[in-house]
Amino acid sequence: MNRLISAPTTIVHTPAQLAGLALRSLPESGPPAASPPRVETATLPRHVAIIMDGNGRWAQQRGLSRSEGHREGARAVRRVVTQARNRGVEVLTLYAFSAQNWRRPGAEIEALMALLIEFCHDERSLLEEQAICFRVIGQRERLSPEARGAVELLEESTIDNGAMQLLVALSYGAREELVRAARQLCAEVAAGRLSPADIDEAAVERYLWTAGVPDPDLLIRTSGELRVSNFLLWQIAYAELHVDQRLWPEFDADAFDAALTAYAGRERRFGAIQAPPDPAQAR
Repeated sequence: MNRLISAPTTIVHTPAQLAGLALRSLPESGPPAASPPRVETATLPRHVAIIMDGNGRWAQQRGLSRSEGHREGARAVRRVVTQARNRGVEVLTLYAFSAQNWRRPGAEIEALMALLIEFCHDERSLLEEQAICFRVIGQRERLSPEARGAVELLEESTIDNGAMQLLVALSYGAREELVRAARQLCAEVAAGRLSPADIDEAAVERYLWTAGVPDPDLLIRTSGELRVSNFLLWQIAYAELHVDQRLWPEFDADAFDAALTAYAGRERRFGAIQAPPDPAQAR
C-alpha cells in the first residue's frame, strides 16, 4: 500500500488555480478517439474512485424522469465495473448516494433504494463470475431494512472474491466519516487503550470506512463539475483528478480507458521534486 512520503512540501493553490488544474484533464473538442491505447500495468492506478454525476440532467435532456436517469446510470455502472476488472484495477470505489442526498424528495429516494436492491440481486452473478468482492461504505444503518439486507447478502456472498474490490459509497459523507473516526479515537483514549501521543495517520485510517484499502490513485468526476462533493476527503489527498464532460449514463469503457491513459501520463511526486539527472551517469 503506497503511503505519503515523510515531510512533504506543502503546496497551496487558490480556487482559480485548482480549477485550472482540473480543466487540464477535460477532453478536447471534436470526435472522441476510436479506442484509447491500453495502459501498461506499471502505470495502472491500483485504486480508482469515481463521482458518478449527471443522471438527473441526462434524463431531463431527454424528457424522462430522474428515476429513468438513475436506471440508465446503473447500466453505466455495469460497463465501468466490467472494464475496471478487465484492465486489472485492484479497487474501484463508486460514489452512489451521499449523506446529503437524504434531503431529496421521498419518491426519488424510494426509487434509488429499489434500484439498489435490484442491483444487488441482478449483479450477483457478474460479481461472482469476475471474482469481484462487493462492499458498502457509509452510514448503512440509514438504509431501509430491505436495502440493507440486500447489501449484506451480496457482501457475504462475494467476501472471498479476490480479483477486484468494488466499494460502493452509500449514505456516505467524508466529513461524517472523519467525525466518526474522531469519536472512536476519543473513546479509545478515554478507555485508556490509546495515548493521544500515539494518534497518527495510521491510527486515524484504522477508523475510516476504507480501512485496509489503498488510497485512490485516480479520482474521476463526470458531467464536467469541478468539485469533490464531500467524497473521500482524507483518502484523495494525493489522488490525480480527471474531469470528464460526459454525464454519467454516457460514460463507457472507452471513457474509462481515456481516464487511465491520462493518468499514465501524469508525474506523481507526492510533494517532492524529481532529482535532476546525474551528468556522470549519462556518459
